[in-house]
Amino acid sequence: MNTDNKPIIHQLIELITKGNAHATFEQAVQNVTFKNVGVKPANLPYNIWMLVEHLRIAQSDILDFSINESYKELKWPDEYWPKKEAPDDENMWQQSLKQIQQDRDKFVELLKQPNVDLFKPFPHGNGQNLSREALLIADHNSYHTGEIVLIRRLLNDWNH
Repeated sequence: MNTDNKPIIHQLIELITKGNAHATFEQAVQNVTFKNVGVKPANLPYNIWMLVEHLRIAQSDILDFSINESYKELKWPDEYWPKKEAPDDENMWQQSLKQIQQDRDKFVELLKQPNVDLFKPFPHGNGQNLSREALLIADHNSYHTGEIVLIRRLLNDWNH
């Protein structure tokens, strides 16, 4: 890890993995009642499952963009949201949660690479760099984590 970037890398990792001033993703989905993950509260176009899957897909896409010079852009919005409004079973739910954690860990490992250049533009993008993608993950995941907490509150399934 480039020692000049060590403080900012530490802050980016904290931003991606910790809650700081809000609930973490893990806290937001912890002990959610499984029957509630597919319930859409009144006047909302999505439910917990749809948000979790959207997070999984988007984060996976950001990771792919960050490591794959042959990256193929997903079609917005169709390929960024799940086709199903609920998981088939609890195993499908758990697999989605696990994939989010694994992809986040892989992205954090990119930040920890020796001599990583946070600001070097990717050759296959149009100016994006690792720092920008880290901030995008943190921002996007935080936004939707808040929505998950809100839905849990609306469903009386939040006791934190």
